[in-house]
Amino acid sequence: MQNFFRRLFRRPAPSRESSSQPEAQSFVPDHSPDTVSPQAGATPVTTANDTLPPPETVPAPAEQPAAPATATPGEAASAAVQQQQAELPLQTPAQAKGPAQLAATVVQAVKSVVAPDALIINGKPQTTNEIAQRQQRDRSAFGEDLWGISNDQRAAALNAEKLQRLGLPVLGSEQDLADLLGITLGRLRWFTYDKAADTTWHYVRYTIPKRSGGERVILAPKAELKALQRKVLSEIVGKAPVALAAHGFVPGKSTVTNARQHVGKQVIVKLDLKDFFPSITFARVRGMLIALGYPFAVAAALALLCTEYDREEFERNGKRYFISVGPRHLVQGAPTSPTLANLVAWNLDRRLMGLAKARGFSYTRYADDLVFSGDDPEAARKLRVLAERIIRDEHFAVNRSKTKISRQSARQIVTGMVVNQQVGTPRTLRRQLRAILHNAEKEGLAAQNRDQRKDFGAYLQGMIAYVNAGNPKHAAKLKADLAKIQGK
Repeated sequence: MQNFFRRLFRRPAPSRESSSQPEAQSFVPDHSPDTVSPQAGATPVTTANDTLPPPETVPAPAEQPAAPATATPGEAASAAVQQQQAELPLQTPAQAKGPAQLAATVVQAVKSVVAPDALIINGKPQTTNEIAQRQQRDRSAFGEDLWGISNDQRAAALNAEKLQRLGLPVLGSEQDLADLLGITLGRLRWFTYDKAADTTWHYVRYTIPKRSGGERVILAPKAELKALQRKVLSEIVGKAPVALAAHGFVPGKSTVTNARQHVGKQVIVKLDLKDFFPSITFARVRGMLIALGYPFAVAAALALLCTEYDREEFERNGKRYFISVGPRHLVQGAPTSPTLANLVAWNLDRRLMGLAKARGFSYTRYADDLVFSGDDPEAARKLRVLAERIIRDEHFAVNRSKTKISRQSARQIVTGMVVNQQVGTPRTLRRQLRAILHNAEKEGLAAQNRDQRKDFGAYLQGMIAYVNAGNPKHAAKLKADLAKIQGK
C-alpha cells in the first residue's frame, strides 16, 4: 500500500525517453490545401499512444518528498494523501470528491492504458497478435467476381497510420467491420457474397425517364441493406477527403457553389461523363479502399456491400433467379454511391485541376458534369482535347452529345444556374413561377396543379427556395405572393 500511494502521488524525475516524446497533435492532412480537403464531419482517430486522460483525471502534482524512513506504511500513505488534498486547487469534480474517490479515478485511468503496439479499433484496443488472429478468419474469396484482383491487392495489409492520418476508422478484419456495422460476421458475409445468379436480391429495380431521352435504371437497396450502407457512409467513406473541385454530394457544397466558380468568364467548356456510376466497377471501388489503407478482406467486403449488378429475372424449373447483366458497379439509388464516386474520381479531379490551372482556367465537377471556365476563348478548344485525353486515361468516357462551349455573348448555364454576370436561375423558370402564382391568386393553387402533384404548395415552396439559393432578390416577391395566396 505504501508503494502504491508513493507511485500515485509522486511525480518521477523526467527521463530522457519521456522528455523526447512529442505531444499529441490533431489530424492535419498531409496533402496540398489546393488539392483536397477533408469532408465535414471527419474526426481524427485516437491511437493507443495518443490516449488522453479522462475529463475528471487530476493533473500530476509537483514532486513531493518521500516519507521518512521511520514512518509506518499506513502513516506514509496517510501523509501523502493529506498533502496531496491540501495543495491541489479544487478545480474539477474529481478533486472535490476526496482522496478515496480520487485514488479510484486514477486507478481506473491506469487500467485504461493499453499495450504500446495496440490500435484502437471500434473503441477497444487490439494488439498486433489479436489483429492477426482475427485476420486469420477472413475470407480469401468472396464469390464469383475474380476480375481485377492482382497479387498486390490480395496481399494488401492494414495501413493503420494512413487511415489515422486521413481520419478514417481503423478496421483490420471482417469481424471489425461487422462490429462497426452492428451485425454478426455471418450476416455481413450473407450481404457480401458475390453471385452472378442468385435467388435473393437485396435491391428493388425501377426506371425513370431521362430528360435527354431513354430511361435511367434505379436500384434501390432494401431496408436492412440501406441502413448498413448509410452507416458505411457516415462512419467510413463520408469521412475521407475529396478533391476541392468536387461539389456534388459534398457537405456544404451545392449546384450554387459549383456555378459560383464560373461567374463572369469569357468562355465556358462543359463536358459530361458517360454512364458515370456504371463505369465505376466493384474492382475500382475495392482498389480505392485498399489505397486508403484497408486490408484486402475489409476493402472487398465494403466494395461488395456498396456495389451491385443490374439483373434480369429468370425462372427455371419453377424457381426464380436474378441473373446479372454486365459488371458489378456503383448503382443509382444506394446512399454510398455519390461519395464513393467522388473518391474514385479523385485522381481525375487532381489532373484536370492541374490542366486548368496551367492554362489560366477554373475547373469544377458536380457528379458527372465537368466545367472549365476562363478568359481565353482560343485556348478553350485545346483545353477540351487535353481534358478528354485525361478522362480516357482515368478510365472514364465523354458523352460527346453533351459537350458544349459557350461564350459570354450567349447565355451561360452551369448546373442549372445562369452565370454570365451573377449567379441566378434562368429567367424562364422565374417567369413560369410568376405566372402560376398570378393565376393561383384568381383561381386557387389547386387549379394550377396540372401535373397532379401530391403537395403542390410544398412543390412551389421548393422551387422558390431554389430561386432564392441562386439570388435572394429574385425570390423575394415570389415568396410574398405565395404567402399571400396560402394565407387566404
